[in-house]
Amino acid sequence: MADGPSEIQNPQSKTENVGMQRQMQIYLGGMTQETPEQPVGYEKLKARAEAEMTPEAYGYIAGGAGSEDTMRANREAFRRWRVVPRFLRDVERRDMRVTLFGQTLRAPVLLAPIGVLSIAHPEAEKAVARAAADLDVPMILSTVSSFSIEDVAEAHGDGTRWFQLYWPKDFDLAASLVHRAENAGYRALVVTLDTYLLAWRDRDIDNAYLPFLYGEGLANYYDDPAFRRHLDEPPEENPTQAVLTFARLFSNAGLTWDDLDWLREQTDLPIILKGILHPDDARKALDKGADGLIVSNHGGRQMDGGLAALDALPPIVEAVGDRTTLLFDSGIRRGADVFKALALGRRRCCWGGPTRSASGCAGPTACATWCTTCSPRSTSRWGWRGARRGTRWGRGIYGIWSRPPPGRPRIGPHDAGQRDVAGAVSDVPSSRRAWSLSVHS
Repeated sequence: MADGPSEIQNPQSKTENVGMQRQMQIYLGGMTQETPEQPVGYEKLKARAEAEMTPEAYGYIAGGAGSEDTMRANREAFRRWRVVPRFLRDVERRDMRVTLFGQTLRAPVLLAPIGVLSIAHPEAEKAVARAAADLDVPMILSTVSSFSIEDVAEAHGDGTRWFQLYWPKDFDLAASLVHRAENAGYRALVVTLDTYLLAWRDRDIDNAYLPFLYGEGLANYYDDPAFRRHLDEPPEENPTQAVLTFARLFSNAGLTWDDLDWLREQTDLPIILKGILHPDDARKALDKGADGLIVSNHGGRQMDGGLAALDALPPIVEAVGDRTTLLFDSGIRRGADVFKALALGRRRCCWGGPTRSASGCAGPTACATWCTTCSPRSTSRWGWRGARRGTRWGRGIYGIWSRPPPGRPRIGPHDAGQRDVAGAVSDVPSSRRAWSLSVHS
């Protein structure tokens, strides 16, 4: 088929038109009745995953907190923003490379941490690791992975990878997980802040299904000596005790900002805090020495009725300025979404939901195919919007604007000639009461 793993070209390289190349690869295949094995659009990909997976597994992967209002808010926030194209700016060659913690990335995207992928595909995180390595896309491994830190590192090879930490009650276990990641070649530590309480997810409650109780996603715990010290018998001999011990240790609602001092003593890796949604929390994180922040609401999976992550982004950009590395996660489904988040002030984004759905379709093949197709979409957006580089974002080339949602409090001045929340000058008529900002070529 036209999109088998061995035939996938790296879409991130600096080429004249990778978007056109990818399209022509598919269209030429169509001349011999070959069509893409996996759906191109996220919505169809999600539907295919639902057809392939059990109802319980799909509900866990696709569902959100409560009524899933926060998940809807994430998507609505992206739809509100509209980008104004600019022309005749020589975008024949578009360079998406960025530098992140001393590493040069071929595109400003990473694969977000997704746990318990064994319920989607037997190869789970190994499949994602191989796809990421083939395409030279950095990945973030979840603590609740179905294969161990070390096994995924072996599958990933020399690629750029980070480790995401769910900070447990046992600090010795936290330190052990961090040290294992550092020893296995993970280059940064992502600490998720918004899982100190178990989310109420209607779909999982209806299905009476929590994958951890079946031992799914617990490889890093079962292999860890600090975790095993809590057990009377090895997990292989007494899985019930191991699962219940995990449930007791997993989340830590007692953490405070001061605990970051202890974490800093455990590792030399950059520490990135994931789940920041308020400007004051962003400032506090930097004051406590965080090396980076990920603006995220966990894809709407933790709190119902929450703020859309994209709506939280401009005030945080304004609050932290150039003091830190700022990334974005939650609600991204297509290349256009990546572009909008970058235009709103971030240099890098994390893909999560599509990775889950692709894994549910066909593991490594589907993950590689989706990344190969979505990445050219992103660089095509650069061309349509008149931008050549992914490293300089600010005023000057084109606008992106949106009406605030009904009833939304104004974050800052948005009238014509005034500075908006991201520091750009708006030329949108004041009658539209629009947010507006621009990007450089």
